[in-house]
Amino acid sequence: MATELILKDEPTAKPLTEWKSIAVELLGTQTRFVRGERWRHRIIEAGFDQPDAEPLILIHGMGGHAETFARNMHNLAAHGFHVIAIDALFHGYTDKEPWNPDTELDLQAEALADLVRALGYEKAHIEGESLGASILFEFGLRYPELCGKIILNTAIGRVRLNKTDFAIREGEGEDFKRISQLSVTEPSFETMQPRMQWLVADPSSMTDEMVDVRLRLYSDPAIHTAMKRVYRLDGGEYGPQFQPRHDESTLARFEHETLVFWTDLNPGYGPDYAEYVAGKLPNAKFYIMRDAAHWPQWEKPEEHDQVLIEFIKGA
Repeated sequence: MATELILKDEPTAKPLTEWKSIAVELLGTQTRFVRGERWRHRIIEAGFDQPDAEPLILIHGMGGHAETFARNMHNLAAHGFHVIAIDALFHGYTDKEPWNPDTELDLQAEALADLVRALGYEKAHIEGESLGASILFEFGLRYPELCGKIILNTAIGRVRLNKTDFAIREGEGEDFKRISQLSVTEPSFETMQPRMQWLVADPSSMTDEMVDVRLRLYSDPAIHTAMKRVYRLDGGEYGPQFQPRHDESTLARFEHETLVFWTDLNPGYGPDYAEYVAGKLPNAKFYIMRDAAHWPQWEKPEEHDQVLIEFIKGA
């Protein structure tokens, strides 16, 4: 039976309308490029001037970028973390080569290890959201010595489970494929906004500014080419066929202290999926955020942060 994480300190959430622009929220952070042994990585970091801060790496989802975590940087840093939001391999301004769709996750896990080592850390706590969670699962299997505590946010690895009768919430059908394809092949505010609003339970919570940030990125020729690869559009029709690469027995080998972080309105598998997976992991808890969809760190940033703080600190 999986154990549910119950918050000891309920966060006080301000209205989303009171959050400032991404640029204002990121004041006091620094954006820089880190040269690893193999790749150049773009990161946004806070808490880098705290000598005893614990490293906490944040990985976005498919097609994303480091600004995904703009609302979380300072709060997490204030609780003793060196917070490092990244552009994953093939994304944003991080390196794009070598691309191989058959070994994409392996390369992304290698790139994450490359970054941890380049930052000079023996290990790091890491949260992966959506695709970031799949990257993190591969990383945890391949580089256990580099792992602190693990947070799998709205996804796990590409694992074929024995149980299949989970509750499913609509959201990943043909309309999702259509808006995803258009956001990549014909980037404009009008095509990007629906794809970004898909990420949140309340479409009004996705700001025009965040849409503009992603549009600016996708308008860069190198990033545009990379996104067509990531979305499997370089050969024609949209089709990211993410086939399972592990069976359920693999979960028993994932021995890290892990939190399966889910939402009740996540498009795709529902909360029962998260509880089931947490129960199959040897050292895991689960947490269900209410009234949020696929971007809990943006939709309810204070609650998201408190979950990470209590899970990692063991409060």
